[in-house]
Amino acid sequence: MRAILFLHLFILIPFSGFILSLVIPKKKESIISTVAFTTIAIHAIGFLVFLVGWLLSGAEPLNVKDITLYSTAGYEFYLDFCFDKVTATYAATGTILTFLVTIYSRYYMHREDGYKRFFNTILLFYLGYNITIFSGNIETLFIGWEILGICSFLLIAFYRNRYLPVKNALKVFTVYRVGDVGLILAMWASHHLWHENITFFQLNNASLVSEHLSEHSLTGVFISFMILVAAAVKSAQLPFSSWLPRAMEGPTPSSAIFYGSLSVHIGVFLLLRTIPFWENQVSVRVVIGLLGLATAIITSMIARVQASIKAQVAYSSAAQIGIIFIELGLGYENLALIHFAGNAFLRTYQLLISPSVVSYLIREQYYTHQPRKQTIEDSWPRRLEHHLYLMSLKEFNLDSFMAKVLWNPMKRAGRRLNFLTLRTLFLLFIPTYVTGLICLYTKTEMTPAIHNALPPLFSIIGLLMVLKAFSERKNVIMSWFLVMLNHFWIALAVAFNESFTYKEIYWYLSGILISGVVGYFCLRRIKEVESYTDLYQFHGHVYEYPKISAIFLIASLGLAGFPITPAFIGEDLIFSHIHQDQYVLAISTSLSLIIDGLALIRIFARVFFGPHIKSYHEIPYKSS
Repeated sequence: MRAILFLHLFILIPFSGFILSLVIPKKKESIISTVAFTTIAIHAIGFLVFLVGWLLSGAEPLNVKDITLYSTAGYEFYLDFCFDKVTATYAATGTILTFLVTIYSRYYMHREDGYKRFFNTILLFYLGYNITIFSGNIETLFIGWEILGICSFLLIAFYRNRYLPVKNALKVFTVYRVGDVGLILAMWASHHLWHENITFFQLNNASLVSEHLSEHSLTGVFISFMILVAAAVKSAQLPFSSWLPRAMEGPTPSSAIFYGSLSVHIGVFLLLRTIPFWENQVSVRVVIGLLGLATAIITSMIARVQASIKAQVAYSSAAQIGIIFIELGLGYENLALIHFAGNAFLRTYQLLISPSVVSYLIREQYYTHQPRKQTIEDSWPRRLEHHLYLMSLKEFNLDSFMAKVLWNPMKRAGRRLNFLTLRTLFLLFIPTYVTGLICLYTKTEMTPAIHNALPPLFSIIGLLMVLKAFSERKNVIMSWFLVMLNHFWIALAVAFNESFTYKEIYWYLSGILISGVVGYFCLRRIKEVESYTDLYQFHGHVYEYPKISAIFLIASLGLAGFPITPAFIGEDLIFSHIHQDQYVLAISTSLSLIIDGLALIRIFARVFFGPHIKSYHEIPYKSS
């Protein structure tokens, strides 16, 4: 019973600190920072007391099935928390580093315009981090996963009046959404493999895992590779490594706590937490090891030619995480945990001293510097050395590769729908959707071929709408409506599956409707008072309309399925009802839900962030 109470406290303490920090006036710097590090200090003391008691009692893994948020005859969405050596290592490292960084930030961020905003986001990040590391199933982990993603966006774009921080925040968020695809598809396949919401504690039952994998080996491999995709994105492994140095546009303390130590190791945590599932799949272990090896080699070369100290640390951290992936592929779980803690402390220290590194280097150059007479590259053929040097300078074209493979095709597909306007959209949408509803009510009279073809068709229509929303530039309200309509098409597509009830549809769409209406009125208000609301550039309206900006951000998160409305549970319900053989429906639906998040955050950033469009506001240079 005491263990259950402590596990609850580890979530409630940072949540309480975050809520309290929201109501403190932004000019009260000392109170804001005191609330932040007091919250983390109380959390640290409670954790140390719990850790000592847990070790003395035998260090047995704990699992607590907590609140059931939604339950039907064949489905249950519940929060589950667990505690073992993996959680203990991550919690101890996170508590110490967050406390140190919070004290450091109290003085580093002094008189910064966004002082309160910074500490609010740090406390929200700490809440998401604790939900993630204490999670006992993928559904609970995904809640913390999403919180970490939005905190990343907000902290990278902390200097929101500058062009590059906002643009890089959008880049990082778009890459994060690729990881979300992996996790969503892993959850979908897991529902069909286990026929329930499986917990990480149950994965330790080797006979249970072996029994299911022997009957569904391909499904098991698919789940493992989707988990690997999510882990590779979050931990900046190839080909996703280029987002990590772009994330360093935020304040140095947030760079240290996010991209040097804690958030960047969450991919490793995901692999550690699911290792009982994939450890006996040789192909998965080989791919994990090779991916880590390739990342370690390439990012090490890139790090050596970087002119920025933050970029050097970022790529060096990615290289070390690549080595951790190799350790996990080889089965050295304990070594990976030790390596994580050591890398986290080292990178935090390096990033926190990075503002002073120039003076350190000047001192070394004048007093102690001695150039090496020979380096390892001197033993290579000169042509190979020069070629690798140029490739490292270009960062192996990782950015352009991601653009060509992922983002440019989506934009081109969206631009092919430029004939759509608000008028033609509703003229096409209403009759087609009514036809779909008629088909839904008469589905028992259809032939099996038509019945099987309609769900993927309707889901693809929703995907096309959200692709248009992602590429839309002229009409911001139209882009917003397209995202809303995408959810209606998804609900219609899945409703053809026999077990998806109307109650579940209402549960899903209720959060979508509320968020959509609130966001629409925010955009209408901006359009009434401002003449600039297109999506061709950043407008920076947050400076004159901060309250509308905050409300619109919440509405955007709700519409994207963030865990603040019933739509979050509704999305999980949707995937639980997509059949195992409906690959097109699963992939198109997951892509729709991911791209709509990209479209929503792009709308928010373009309308409210960036240099202000009005000339009487100070406009920083793009390269600032």
